[in-house]
Parts: sequence; C-alpha cells; structure tokens
Amino acid sequence: MTKIRVCSVDDLQPGDARRVECSPAVAVFNADGNFYAVADLCTHGNASMADGYLEDGAMVECPLHTARFCLKTGRAMCLPATEPLRTFPVSVEDGDLFIEVDDPDAEAARTVAGSGVPA
Repeated sequence: MTKIRVCSVDDLQPGDARRVECSPAVAVFNADGNFYAVADLCTHGNASMADGYLEDGAMVECPLHTARFCLKTGRAMCLPATEPLRTFPVSVEDGDLFIEVDDPDAEAARTVAGSGVPA
C-alpha cells in the first residue's frame, strides 16, 4: 500500500469532499468529523463522487443519476447503481489526512485537484 497525503485535517471541513488525483482517482469526505475515501468514479456513470451530495448517515449521492452510496462500505444503496464503490483506508497523522492505495504508480500522483498541494 502507498500512503498519499490528501491535505491538512483543517482544510477538509465537515460536509466537504476532495478529489485526489491518483490511479484510480479517490474522493475523500469529511462526514461530521469522520473521514472516508471511496473511488471517485461512480459505478453507474461517468461522474465524480467528490462532486456529489453528502447526506446524513455517511452517504453520498451521485451528482448525475442520484444513485446513493454508503461511505463506510461503498455499498450502492439504490438504483440506478448496483455495483459498490471501492473504499480506501484513511488515517490522520500529525494533523494531516492520508489515504492508502495499492497502485504502485500512486507515488507519482499529481497534486490534489484544485489545492496545489503535492500528493
């Protein structure tokens, strides 16, 4: 597993999401102070889950087709999605948020989209 720095914990406020450019891209969410990471691409269509709508109970709704997913397990909770999102381990170290991906190319990840922060 390769650990990638996402941002400072303070930079991802409750209700916010951030897309991490790696392979595969990962969406990281702060749901009421709990951090979750899932594959960024909706399993039903070509939509970024980081652009989705965070809902109560650690759920995210796809911004295109209203499919909902559990951030804890990745499970598709309603149609039109039937396949789960992949989940990724999240950790906090010294005030920084990290994800772990098993792709060896992740070390060469670009920056976190829109933040200018090196991965």
